Amino acid sequence: MESDKGRILVVDDEASIRRILETRLSMIGYNVVTASDGEEALSAFHVAAPDLIVLDVMMPKLDGYGVCQELRKESGVPIIMLTALGDVADRITGLQLGADDYMAKPFSPKELEARIAGVLRRCFHKTSGSAIHNSGLIHVGNLKIDTNKRQVYKYEQRIRLTGVEFSLLELLVNHAGKVFSRLEILQRVWGYVPGHHADSRVVDVHISRLRTKLEDDPNDPDIIITARGSGYFLPRVIESEI
Repeated sequence: MESDKGRILVVDDEASIRRILETRLSMIGYNVVTASDGEEALSAFHVAAPDLIVLDVMMPKLDGYGVCQELRKESGVPIIMLTALGDVADRITGLQLGADDYMAKPFSPKELEARIAGVLRRCFHKTSGSAIHNSGLIHVGNLKIDTNKRQVYKYEQRIRLTGVEFSLLELLVNHAGKVFSRLEILQRVWGYVPGHHADSRVVDVHISRLRTKLEDDPNDPDIIITARGSGYFLPRVIESEI
């Protein structure tokens, strides 16, 4: 990240929203770049190399879903989607395509600022783990997790995770055996208390994405386990590599 708080790419076809977010985010120390449609967003991403993207769903030329899908082919940059769609299933679509979080329009700019800060904090700052992780290298079954480089290898092959996906995995690894509720995970990884029940689906979708990437059989997971009615936990014994 840069010496300031980071570079944000704001993508929305509504000029008023771009102006508001550019003004507010600039005032609190972010370097802000804007785009008005999906194609412009992809071009701006490659030129500006932002630390986070605020991405509207309904846009001309290429919608937010398409932009998100294209970006995830090459980058784990954090993405917060803005959606005017009322159906929760439509919002979940963005998460399944690789977005890290979403906010429904109309939204509170102050809340968006808090979510941006939370995602950036978790994605770019190493969290404090337990004492057994001094080496930064942790083995979980067939996984090797490098908490210093924030990288994961499965059978020695690098697995691409987004920043939030890694932070979620790191939370479970650092507290192996502890069951975390969806509310606790939202607070610890995303940095906010959900405003309504639908927000907890953010956690479920990210767990599903992690299982798809890390488990030998995502339908019968043995790394990230569901504690029915309680939340999720990682049961394996963690060994540090010296």
